[in-house]
Amino acid sequence: MNKAFLTAEWKNLLMINYEIDPAVLLPHLPHKTILDNYNGIHYVSLVGFLFLNTKVLGLKIPFHVNFEEVNLRFYVKRKVNNEWRRGVVFVREIVPKHAIAFVANTLYKEHYSAMPMRHQVIRDEVLQVNYGWKYKGSWDELGITTNKSPIAMKAGSLEEFIAEHYWGYNRVHESKTTEYKVEHPKWNFFPSIDYTVSCRFSELYGNDFDFLSDAKPLSVFMADGSGVSVGHGSTLK
Repeated sequence: MNKAFLTAEWKNLLMINYEIDPAVLLPHLPHKTILDNYNGIHYVSLVGFLFLNTKVLGLKIPFHVNFEEVNLRFYVKRKVNNEWRRGVVFVREIVPKHAIAFVANTLYKEHYSAMPMRHQVIRDEVLQVNYGWKYKGSWDELGITTNKSPIAMKAGSLEEFIAEHYWGYNRVHESKTTEYKVEHPKWNFFPSIDYTVSCRFSELYGNDFDFLSDAKPLSVFMADGSGVSVGHGSTLK
């Protein structure tokens, strides 16, 4: 991996994936990107995962090394030199530390919020992973039950489309975008046996996303994760 702004391990990436009307996403679409889709379906994903061994510019920041994140994201692409860069856009990201939110919002113009968070990983006959965040005095959560052994993602699969993105984009305003590169090896995944979602979508993400409260996800799985490297952001105008 090249010299990066941030390095970490991303682990146990729980991805709950819903079909969405692309018209809902257009107000959030960054300049110079277009919406991406899988077999004609546009997706939005509620994702929970762990940041471990986090370093900023090669340094560990005390009390900011291991923590949870939950985000709502959708999928875009941008053509550069006749090649497509497939990326993600975050509607909102939740972390437990105010300093993390401040740095991400300042340097990358992201949409981070800091809230109390918790997680649980139980390895018994099955694997259970849960993420929770406390919003306005009560807890929301997402969780998965799966087998303990991951399997390889097939090329061209939905799991690969959701998990394998190597660019991040953020809409600063209608004519300005931030772009950054994410590097990691290809991940394996755990298919879902069962899952739970308790999320106040409209309060966290706006009324346009309220339909997710009653929607059934088209897929649920968890990627095993790996070490990652997040590059310095650049500006597209």
